[in-house]
Amino acid sequence: MVLEANLSLVKKVNRLLNWGHWFSFFNILLALGVTAVYWLSEPAPQTTLGVLYLVLNWLGHTAFLCFMFFILTIFPVSLVFPYQRHVRGLAAMLATLAFIVLIFDAYVYASLGYHIGSASLDQAIDLLRQQIVTNLRNFILIVLTVGSVLLALQLTLSNYCWKKVERLKQAGIAKPLLLLFIGSFMLSHLLHIHADANLNYDVTKQDNVLPLSYPATAKTFLARYQLVDINNRAQLQLDKLNLPATLNNANSLQCQASSDNATTVIIVTQELKQPQTTLQALGVKPLEQHFAPQGVDEAVLNLLYGKFRTDGLDMLAVLQQPPGWLAHLPEGLISISRADDSLIATLPWLSTMPSARYAIVFDNSPEQHLQRYQQYSNIMLLTLNSAHTQFSLAPVQAWSNWQALRQLQTHLVTQHLDILPTLLSQAGCQFHASWLGDNLLKPRPLPKLNISGEELISFKKDKMMVLRADGSYGVWSAGTLVPLNEKLDLPMLTDALKRVQHLAD
Repeated sequence: MVLEANLSLVKKVNRLLNWGHWFSFFNILLALGVTAVYWLSEPAPQTTLGVLYLVLNWLGHTAFLCFMFFILTIFPVSLVFPYQRHVRGLAAMLATLAFIVLIFDAYVYASLGYHIGSASLDQAIDLLRQQIVTNLRNFILIVLTVGSVLLALQLTLSNYCWKKVERLKQAGIAKPLLLLFIGSFMLSHLLHIHADANLNYDVTKQDNVLPLSYPATAKTFLARYQLVDINNRAQLQLDKLNLPATLNNANSLQCQASSDNATTVIIVTQELKQPQTTLQALGVKPLEQHFAPQGVDEAVLNLLYGKFRTDGLDMLAVLQQPPGWLAHLPEGLISISRADDSLIATLPWLSTMPSARYAIVFDNSPEQHLQRYQQYSNIMLLTLNSAHTQFSLAPVQAWSNWQALRQLQTHLVTQHLDILPTLLSQAGCQFHASWLGDNLLKPRPLPKLNISGEELISFKKDKMMVLRADGSYGVWSAGTLVPLNEKLDLPMLTDALKRVQHLAD
């Protein structure tokens, strides 16, 4: 009797484990659909090797996550508590919860550029809070619908796998699928080792896309067998990150009459004396996460000249002359002027000439010229420079009624470098894509970049990374300036530096 009872228990456990493997397989297929969101949130690889690694990593790592979930949850429950109805129901609920977390992490990554973790938990909760505050009813409806559909789907899969487990075993697809997922997992790591050794950033930039991803690297693996010189490899990395000696914008612009009759003014001020009155009269609303340099001269350099403040640049000499791009515009298309009471000592060429259809105006008392600015269709009001002492580049106050800018995703960082290309595009000018900033009407997918003296600052969604000349670095949330406990994202910096490479082409 004891032997029969033991055999019966072994059969139960064996069938539960077989069921668990097939239940995991169908969840892998479902998870592949969810993890595809991570790849859709990133620029596509540019090389065949990058695409191959994407596919292998997507299949292998997604299967690994699902299999580890089975090993850590369903497998021990099947051994300790081998009652099929209870195990199947519990597995369906656990899988539903896991998919809800995965979907939320994919949403956070698509919005902020990083995964949920202890360091980014506040930012993830803040993102969730924004959705709740914006539309609570729709949020509850979406969560309940998604949760109900996932639970129903998991219960259906659980029941199907239990009833068809013998037929699935006889189908002969188990071994090919196992080879596919294990092979993809192993090949993706071997491919990453090769790419890491050869500094192939089209592959290594995908390191942090999937959650809980820690791909093998060449640094320790190959150095152990003296197949790569770490010192030489470090020098190669530095060489790849070297900046071009000159940073020149496009030398020519082709402008034609814009079909859009809207006029645009950029009002630059150092502080608002009557903020409530001014903002209400102009009909502008806040633009989140607009960054500007701490120094006045550097802020002007970013805003009007589209240049970085590098150590070899004589800012005062540059600011003594009008920006070179002005000479290539049709006369009167864009004006740069100051209000009567606004003095910028480093810009002696500024005049008080009447503003054109597209204008940049330095005005420390915009409340005194409201009628003048109300004639413009698109208005952007921003503070010239940041008062933050910790960061050389920090958020400043910015407001706008410009619909094209307000339609940008909530967590997209903008900076002074973006204003000039955007205004030129609005004025109907076509230019070589060599501006350091973005045309915000058609932003590029590359991470944003700024260089302030000996600091390199890069933005990717809500992530702000600062790399200093002494090799130290820091990672912060751009929205809250809260430190994030993250490693140096070299692929992100490399992608950002492609903006500089375009200037040298």
